[in-house]
Amino acid sequence: MTPANRTPVRVGVFGLLGSGNLGNDGSLEAVLGYLRAEHPEAVVDALCGGPEAVTTRFGIPATRLHWYRGEYRTASRAGAIAAKGLGKLVDVFRTAAWVRRHDVVIVPGMGVLEATLPLRPWGFPYSLFLLCASGRLLRTRVALVGVGAATIGNRPTRALVRWSGRLAAYRSYRDAQSRDAMRAMGVDTARDEVYPDLAFALPTPRASAPSDPSAPPGPVCVGVMDFHGGNDDRARAEEIYRRYLDGTIGFVRALVEEGRAVRLLTGDECDASVVAAILDAVDSPLVTAAEPSSLADLMNEMAAADTVVAIRYHNLICALKTGTPVLALCYAAKSDSLMAEMGLGAYCHPAREVDADRLLEQFRALEKRSAELRQTLTERNLAAARRLEDQFTALTAAVFPATDHTHAHARQESP
Repeated sequence: MTPANRTPVRVGVFGLLGSGNLGNDGSLEAVLGYLRAEHPEAVVDALCGGPEAVTTRFGIPATRLHWYRGEYRTASRAGAIAAKGLGKLVDVFRTAAWVRRHDVVIVPGMGVLEATLPLRPWGFPYSLFLLCASGRLLRTRVALVGVGAATIGNRPTRALVRWSGRLAAYRSYRDAQSRDAMRAMGVDTARDEVYPDLAFALPTPRASAPSDPSAPPGPVCVGVMDFHGGNDDRARAEEIYRRYLDGTIGFVRALVEEGRAVRLLTGDECDASVVAAILDAVDSPLVTAAEPSSLADLMNEMAAADTVVAIRYHNLICALKTGTPVLALCYAAKSDSLMAEMGLGAYCHPAREVDADRLLEQFRALEKRSAELRQTLTERNLAAARRLEDQFTALTAAVFPATDHTHAHARQESP
């Protein structure tokens, strides 16, 4: 209970939340679980991409991230271009007004400091910069918690990301290479820590018992993605997509020919087109598609599978967290790093160069070590859970006024 002489801590959460990406919403769910357990007196609301979805699912008030509702549509007509430009100006004042109402703003996980997927500087990087600059000017502590980062080639995007990092009051990363990337882009990371991804803090469903070696092979979950490469791949985006899709179709078809049941999984609403393309190409009752609405749904699907093959980062996490052996189609170094950290570094395949025959060969090698790898994952998951307890303890000490009497950690550096 909050003492009568102290007002509740006002906490904002910020990001592309409620926009159809299950990984982003899973990171938010983990942070809300922490707040409810450790700071039950906190008053929480969001500035996010999908406010209606966030309020409906998580029960917190939410405000639209952008003033201009057509922010994510390509502006080609003069009127739309002018409206989008006006929106960028209006968002300066909207963001500052929202930040002013809070004691702490948390950016929960997500790859907010990277450009491994197509990204324009005046999109989310600009919004994040407005948040961090407003926090510094208005003395509201902005915490980038368990975020992903990558060295960025595009100069305007790199500058916005660098200044966002510098202006934040607290930073932690979901892997060591994210911290290294921020250091390479000119941010002092001497006091920044690395912890497992926030999704490892979510509840885990009970995994299915290992299959009887004499029983027929069980189902395989295949996580898919509307994958066209990253920021530097725009010139060959369609070629990358076609190679990824053809390779995945070839792999699924090979499993079906062996009599294996395949369950297709998505991680974002945009992945539905890939599911449709695979179902159309492999016309078999053995291939079915799930419609997950949360990371919990994904984990329930994966816990019932013998093996998982996945591309989206948080689909990999869901498989690893349930202790189900997984083969990763890696489109960024973060996936290779995650797999190595969890003891499955040998089971990575390049998403830009999917080869169905090679993928099938790796899949069979993975299944041969299934029992051993399940034990490894059990041990690594316990270690990840302990590290995330440390993350939340450090976050409380750094940015919450009830436990941060000196505020010494709330200002890590001057820009």
